[in-house]
Amino acid sequence: MDQRTLNRFPDHSMMTLTSEQVRYDLAESVGPDLCLSDILSPEELISLGSLSLEYKPAAGSADLRALLAEQHGVTADDVVTMTGGMLAIFLCGTILCNEGDHVLVQQPSFPLTQTALAFNKATVEGLPCRFAEGYQVNVEDLVSRLTPHTSLVCLASPQNPSGVAIATEEVTQILNAMHERSPNAFLLLDETYRQASYGDNEPVPSFASLDERIISCASLSKCHGAPGLRVGWAITRHKHLRQQLLNGKFQTIICGSGIDEAVALRVLQHSETLFTKRRTHLQQGRQLVADWVKRNSSGLSWVEPDAGALCCVRLKQSDNHAIAEFYDRLKQHSVRVAPGPWFGDEPEVFRLGFGLLPHDELTQGLEAITHVLNQ
Repeated sequence: MDQRTLNRFPDHSMMTLTSEQVRYDLAESVGPDLCLSDILSPEELISLGSLSLEYKPAAGSADLRALLAEQHGVTADDVVTMTGGMLAIFLCGTILCNEGDHVLVQQPSFPLTQTALAFNKATVEGLPCRFAEGYQVNVEDLVSRLTPHTSLVCLASPQNPSGVAIATEEVTQILNAMHERSPNAFLLLDETYRQASYGDNEPVPSFASLDERIISCASLSKCHGAPGLRVGWAITRHKHLRQQLLNGKFQTIICGSGIDEAVALRVLQHSETLFTKRRTHLQQGRQLVADWVKRNSSGLSWVEPDAGALCCVRLKQSDNHAIAEFYDRLKQHSVRVAPGPWFGDEPEVFRLGFGLLPHDELTQGLEAITHVLNQ
């Protein structure tokens, strides 16, 4: 057999996030993980024992879709639940990114997004958003890259890996340009980190209801602390595309897990109570990172995030050998950060997660990085 036929999915070192344990995991972009007992009473836990393990509707639980619709300003018919946000992105890639199509993807970005959108041999063009510009989307640059063959523009707000958000005015400008220059294109907005605001700050509204050519996707993994519940969603007011997403889901996985969706409904029903604690936790973690960056400003800098348990830090050392040694020494101290090249970023940049660990352990991990910097 030709070995090329067995290389459909490329290797990626990001897989180590779920397969290799370290003492100080500052690479993860999630907040503290929930336990079932955090959201289900003893009686509710027992009630799961009577849940039928039957096939569920392909569109997803009606109650879950109704609650998601309420939170996003759309109707339940606009929502299709997914096995995590990645299935939504993969299906968008399969439906909208075929050979001969042109796709614009924010760069840096979540690496699995890039893989999913390039799966069917569309021409995928990176839209550079760099540390030096605060990871802001250059709308004029984006518009200049649109063509009649552009079938999809893919952005994230807040962005992974930086946590930097896009303003509504910018999204409106992009949509107007797409109507004129790329009339068949859709705008995929990954809003996975949208609700992970800080302290008393209210999260910005979803973009889902803004235009029928918007596809909003997200999951319970990041803001809610439930990545083990493989529940995400795709929301679009475009009826034909919504039907295609539904067909694609049915023809790949048939339906989601009834158990996962039942628990997911409980998570969303308790989300405001959960968010009160989590947003305080994130605010305090973000402040610890801000203070740490200030103390170490001679060796590094950062871009302050708008939301999420993540940010980008840049080493002021630009020598490739020194940067490689920095990462090697972090491993020796059982500290993990997410290198910029994972996301298509510069090697001296890394993603730093400040939401997963308790604050005392976060502090210890940051001081371990300081020790490596001083070496």
